Amino acid sequence: MTIAIDLARLTEAARGPTKYRMFIDGKSVDGADGREGGRVSPGHGVEVSRYAFGSAADVDRAVAAARRAFDHGPWPRMKAAERAKVLLDVADLIAGRCEEIARLDAIESGKPISQAKAEVMGAVDIWRYAATLARTLHGESYANIGDDMLGVVLREPIGVVSLITPWNFPFLIIAQKLPFALAAGCTAVVKPSELTSASTVVLAEILATAGLPDGVCNVVLGTGLDVGAPMVAHPDVDMVSFTGSTRVGKATMQAASATLKKVAMELGGKNAQVVFPDADLDAVVDAAVFGALFNAGECCNAGSRVIVHRDIRDAFLTAYDSHARKVVVGDPLDPETMVGAIITPDHHAKIDAAIAAA
Repeated sequence: MTIAIDLARLTEAARGPTKYRMFIDGKSVDGADGREGGRVSPGHGVEVSRYAFGSAADVDRAVAAARRAFDHGPWPRMKAAERAKVLLDVADLIAGRCEEIARLDAIESGKPISQAKAEVMGAVDIWRYAATLARTLHGESYANIGDDMLGVVLREPIGVVSLITPWNFPFLIIAQKLPFALAAGCTAVVKPSELTSASTVVLAEILATAGLPDGVCNVVLGTGLDVGAPMVAHPDVDMVSFTGSTRVGKATMQAASATLKKVAMELGGKNAQVVFPDADLDAVVDAAVFGALFNAGECCNAGSRVIVHRDIRDAFLTAYDSHARKVVVGDPLDPETMVGAIITPDHHAKIDAAIAAA
């Protein structure tokens, strides 16, 4: 594979880490106990971010703000067109800060900057789509249930939702959760991964600029144990949406069950590609290499195993090897890079161990 030269390490070191605070009830705040966490860029080896880390006390503050905003605030009571207007404004503001947001995700997650930009613009499309849905939320009526009777179904926001997102697609996955909750009139408490929190903090700033009322969206930073667990178990939270590992998903479902919360999950996967002798070998190899290496393989639907018919085994392996050697691995901020850095040294060590054991 071609290794792109890392030209950004000294630049990142010179910048120094940027401080990011939590966002609770319309205000940028530090944690109740003053704790902090840092993020070393996996592609550059220098600390690029400092976070105000929260605790259960900060979760209590955030949930209380979201509950007040839902029970007494204007957001759930706005006309659908008014909510849609805010979501459209959010989309426009994201588009205007695409370069900034993509760079944050690239330096914190190690993904290529070209991919990060595509994810940010994909998020813009999702926010706009959610805005259209906000305008079409309506109930149903049934006149065929008996004489002089009419059945009516009203669709109402569920309440306060906890949204927990992973590190592999920081800005894209929150866009797959938050705008739809807001479109329905819900309020939210968001916890991004402690490895890639910066772009979510920027999103909180954008929401405030777009006119989202205080308390409607709150962002609490920190670890799964200190922040994620109390967000799931909190009695004033009505629903949990979690994307992450199967192990943590099981614990999340168990904790949410204590208060009969609704739960939506997207967890890990093991994805096989099966190749038969009559397959178009060039197309198959292109798909297999992409499936394995996209986002450095850090993807729940990555092609993690390939089952090839024995009759084409040698031809497949030769073609795969040739194709993989053309993939450019290098500095996440280099526009030519196709595969960036692995998220943490521990994850890198697991990959090395798997290769050694093969």
